[in-house]
Amino acid sequence: MAGKLPQENIDEQQLTVGKMKRKAVGVPGILHSMEVSLNQMGPLRTAQTLLRVNQKDGFDCPGCAWPEAERRHTAEFCENGAKAVAEEATKRRVPPSFFAQHSVTELRGWDDFRLGQQGRLTDPMFLAEGSDHYVPVSWERALGLLAAELRGLADPDQAIFYTSGRTSNEAAFLYQLMVRGLGTNNLPDCSNMCHESSGSALTETIGIGKGSVSLEDMYKAELIIIAGQNPGTNHPRMLSALEKAKKNRAVIVAVNPLPEAGLMNFENPQTVRGLVGGGTALADDFLQIRLGGDQALFQGLGKVLLEEQRSPGSPREGRVLDTAFIEAHTTGLGGYLAQLEAAEWADIVTATGLTEAQIRATGARLIASNATVVCWAMGLTQHKHSVATLRDVVNVLLLQGNIGKPGAGVCPVRGHSNVQGDRTMGIFERMPSEFHDALDAEFSFASPRPHGYDTVAAIEAMRDGLARVFVGMGGNFVRATPDSDVTEAALANMSLTVQISTKLNKSHLHTGRQALILPTLGRTERDRQAGGEQRVTVEDSMSAVHASRGRLAPASENLLSEVAIVARLAELLFSTDDGGTRPGAPVADWAGLAADYSKIRAHIANVVPGFEDFEAKIDRPGGFVLPHGPRDSRSFTTDSGLAHFTANPLEYPKVPAGRLLLQTLRSHDQYNTTIYGKDDRYRGIKNGRRVVFVNQADLDALGIADGTVVDLVSEWKDGVDRRAPGFRVVAYSTPVGCAAAYYPETNVLVPLDSKADISGTPTSKSVVIRLEPPAV
Repeated sequence: MAGKLPQENIDEQQLTVGKMKRKAVGVPGILHSMEVSLNQMGPLRTAQTLLRVNQKDGFDCPGCAWPEAERRHTAEFCENGAKAVAEEATKRRVPPSFFAQHSVTELRGWDDFRLGQQGRLTDPMFLAEGSDHYVPVSWERALGLLAAELRGLADPDQAIFYTSGRTSNEAAFLYQLMVRGLGTNNLPDCSNMCHESSGSALTETIGIGKGSVSLEDMYKAELIIIAGQNPGTNHPRMLSALEKAKKNRAVIVAVNPLPEAGLMNFENPQTVRGLVGGGTALADDFLQIRLGGDQALFQGLGKVLLEEQRSPGSPREGRVLDTAFIEAHTTGLGGYLAQLEAAEWADIVTATGLTEAQIRATGARLIASNATVVCWAMGLTQHKHSVATLRDVVNVLLLQGNIGKPGAGVCPVRGHSNVQGDRTMGIFERMPSEFHDALDAEFSFASPRPHGYDTVAAIEAMRDGLARVFVGMGGNFVRATPDSDVTEAALANMSLTVQISTKLNKSHLHTGRQALILPTLGRTERDRQAGGEQRVTVEDSMSAVHASRGRLAPASENLLSEVAIVARLAELLFSTDDGGTRPGAPVADWAGLAADYSKIRAHIANVVPGFEDFEAKIDRPGGFVLPHGPRDSRSFTTDSGLAHFTANPLEYPKVPAGRLLLQTLRSHDQYNTTIYGKDDRYRGIKNGRRVVFVNQADLDALGIADGTVVDLVSEWKDGVDRRAPGFRVVAYSTPVGCAAAYYPETNVLVPLDSKADISGTPTSKSVVIRLEPPAV
């Protein structure tokens, strides 16, 4: 094994709890990112990789989807971006001998951190039925086995094809084409578990499920509301944009159950002020909202705007709302106003945990602003009423015409680096008919039109014996999904599970009767095919598409790119013995597409609007921005051709006495399910992850002392107790009645059937729990 030996399990009995930080990044961020990078990559490889991250001639960071500025710093990466690169570009390797030494049963007992620290996978591996050890297998045999299983299905809907946001546009487009060629729309992806609620609400209200702002809009905004998001950990480069907005005199309001260091003060490591001058205070106001109370907040803000508009003698009477915009570009105002008038302040105060005065003060901020951006992430999207909440966010913005003008708009901040691009490429179980029509015309076949499984439905299908084959391209399905015990049992029902991966994770260990690990190239690595060295493309959170080209030598000579894996599998599925195409299959030169990715982009240009002249557009430094009707021309592709106000009954979680409402969240030492370490520097946690943050008043009421070890037990209407054992209680600044703990350790507590209305997103931010003494 190359590189410094990985750490073993950290003994969580050494866990310590210190003070919460009130500033983010600065010198500690630099030191920690360099420590991780040097530990994983060594000095030369660290320089080779980090100086190429997010550069116009380099590779896109495999971490978050925050966009790059036109003018880029030499070090255009954040602390967590450096960790993500180091995880992929590590010198550590997991060769076949590792699996000979360690059984699947043994590895299941390792935690996520230890598994990830072993390094890069190097060879295809096969787990036979009844075996406890993976063994090496040739690519020909591995792909042949998978193709045989798929061809042997009684119904193509017995196959499930999952995708993570790390996949490039080119790989995603080929993947969905292959899946639809097989005859199914079973394309669940990580979006189903994060921003599906955003897409549902935005598509309904403004006609497109993407954000409407650019970085320039962030810089020009007069007011930025950041709700249910922790950019200091999850999207650290966003802090630079907020700092620039602050210098331009923007007001920033943070809305979150937990105080987050990055929104208090940002010490920009790229500036002298950030290193030695005390940094920049970002949030002007912090609204410590109760979990699930965001819809009530935005209804309260709407009431404040409406009252001021109608207030006789007010200097803003009749001028608070943008009536010209409303009359020209919207519909449904009457129903929304009736809902606002019916909403009671007492209910709003109860739901939010805020005072009416706090909400009115934020309303005054809105009234004073001529350009407002609202940013949000999982804190708003993972509740039963998330879609209704986001409709009410849009309502407030529409009232003042804050869509389609400089410095204003909706800004759902996406997580994984190409999660938005994957959806654009067709990774969705419910693509619109226009996409299917274009795909069919381009590849001379009839794609299936019935909707497929989303993530929750896929788990249900596996659990209920309706599926036989699972293929995951990237990600860590078993640790990203809710109801961990149910998910693991569901995967065990499968005839074959396949993981296309760069690193070892728990999804390789909770398998079907047979399993394959197919190791693939990472974003940082050279992708050399028969047609020469290839580049891929990604789409960021603000609809900008740009090229990415890895520079490092592959971790193993036995890796294939995701494009090559999909193309080889598709050839086995769809080609006849004489080199023709099986009847009903898409007509495509799979080998030619794998040899030259520009040919894939030519197909994308013919299928997906906005990608015309695709190749020429990505030749431009920085790439190009996809069209967005609401942003570009205040045009809305809804049924009415107008933006929709909506009337949404007020909802919020109601928790029985003696219980708490739990949100799952990331530590600062992780990205999604990848665990970089066991510290959470900003929250004062060191050497451990099994902690639960609880308000001291709740601990007093429950008779539990700070530092006590408890089991977390979730309660759901099915009567099943879901238990996460052995969590240390930490007295912390949370709203009364609310608690927080890290995922994936707490995913076991999220019931599979507890999901958002319409979007189906798991409700990971509103889990009713009780704290119990550890089970004997």
